[in-house]
Order: sequence, then structure tokens, then C-alpha cells
Amino acid sequence: MSGRFAVIGHVEWGDFVQVERVPQPGEIVHAESAWAEVAGGGAVAAVQLAKLAGSATFFTALGDDELGNRSREHLERHGVEVVTAVRRRPQSRAFVFVDPSAERTITVIGERLVPHAEDRLPWDRLAEMDGVYFTGGDRGALRAARAARTLVATPRARDALRGSDITLDALVRSASDADEQDEPGRAGWSARMIVNTRGAEGGTFAVSEGRTGSFEAAPLDGQVVDTYGAGDSFAAGLTFALGSGLELEAALRTAAQCGAGNLTERGPYAGQPTAADLGIAGAT
Repeated sequence: MSGRFAVIGHVEWGDFVQVERVPQPGEIVHAESAWAEVAGGGAVAAVQLAKLAGSATFFTALGDDELGNRSREHLERHGVEVVTAVRRRPQSRAFVFVDPSAERTITVIGERLVPHAEDRLPWDRLAEMDGVYFTGGDRGALRAARAARTLVATPRARDALRGSDITLDALVRSASDADEQDEPGRAGWSARMIVNTRGAEGGTFAVSEGRTGSFEAAPLDGQVVDTYGAGDSFAAGLTFALGSGLELEAALRTAAQCGAGNLTERGPYAGQPTAADLGIAGAT
């Protein structure tokens, strides 16, 4: 199993600190450990797709500073082809607390940088893709993405989705996140399937022709260490599976395995499964 896959979206340079608790107002806490790496939903999904498909193309926008350059270098080390517009502003960043329950608390610093259709990027290549995951961009970028065989998105890309009249193949949202409960029909777009993730409880799905159901969380191969990136790893796994032609139940199992693997190591990438880890034949 192999194919061509892409992500359109954003990058944040992440500074992560592991703490005994997230500080209360006015409180000082000491970090037990700290690290920094490229982050953001688009970056996490692009790396997961590269691990599953052998390669992935990432359409994004980066700042014209050291952190923008470093973000690109880190993504390329993970096997991602980075196709980027350069913005004349600092790279956006994120400060992430990881507490003993492995929950992440995020502060974003700077403007969210996303690609626009007017950027001189090879948008025509999207028509060759078996699957595209969309985390951010303008409406023109979203319309270019619709040329792919399969288009999956997050509701946090609402600026592009709203009024676009685009039909997604799948919308992936967290059932516990109030900011992700958009109703597509009221906002001028639609989705053939909506997947609601519920962490350790698995999740539910609803297909446009009326079929509904649930799926189980994948078993964990270790302790939960860090929840950062689990949702976007799940969405990338679903994009890969649907774009590869898997039936819905098998696609959801693949996505759940990607989300679960992400939880078991520190940072967004170390625990992400490869095609070999999942026993997927033909992917390199």
C-alpha cells in the first residue's frame, strides 16, 4: 500500500516543558525537563503521513527568521518535502506545558502563518494526491486541495471552510473541545463524514447518508507520556487510510493506532507509528 499524500497548514516552533503542575496565577514552578522542536498541527500530520506513506508534501508558510529556517530543516529530517511561502515576519511559536497526567496546555505566540492560493506554490500537484489533510490556509488553498482524491480537514480551518461550498470527505474533531463543534451546514460547507474523537473512549462517526457508529481506542504500547499531537496524528492516519482505499472500519482502526502511538513517547513524533509498525504492506 502506498500513495501520494500532502498536508496544507501551519507550523509553530514549540518550546515544551514538563512540570509537576501548570502554574497558578502568580506561582513559580520549575521544569522537570525541557525541549524544543518543530510543532503545530500541520507539521505533526505531515510527519505522520511521511512515516506511513514513505513521503509527504507539506504546503505551508514560514517566517523569514532563524526559527523559520530551523522548522524547515527539522521537517526535512523527518522525511517531509516542505513547499513553503516565506513571510516577512517572525516564525510563530508555541509554549507547551506537559503535566503529570500527560495533558498539554498551549500558548501560541505570534500570528498563525498559513499558505494562500496567491503564493507561488505548485498547487497543481494536489490533483495528483491520494489524500490531503487541511489544517489551515485561505479559501483558494482549500479549493486547490479539493482536487485530491480524498480531503480531510479540522474545524480549526474554519476561516477557509466558512462559505466555501466545499464538500470534505471527512471532518475530524475532538468531542471534548468546544471550539471544534462547528455545524458545517450552517457555515456554508459540508462533510461526507464527521468523526468525533473521545480519547481513551474511542469515538463516533456519522456518514452523510445516515449511517452512524462508534470505534474503539487502540491499545497502548506503553504508558501515556505526552498528549501533544495525538489528534493530528489520528487525522493523518485517517487521511492515509481513506486515501489508500481502506474501508471505513479499517481506516478508523489505522487512525486510532496513529493517535495511540503518539501518546507513548515524549514530543509529537517519537511515538508515531510507521507503516511497518502497523503491518501495512507496500508502504516504504
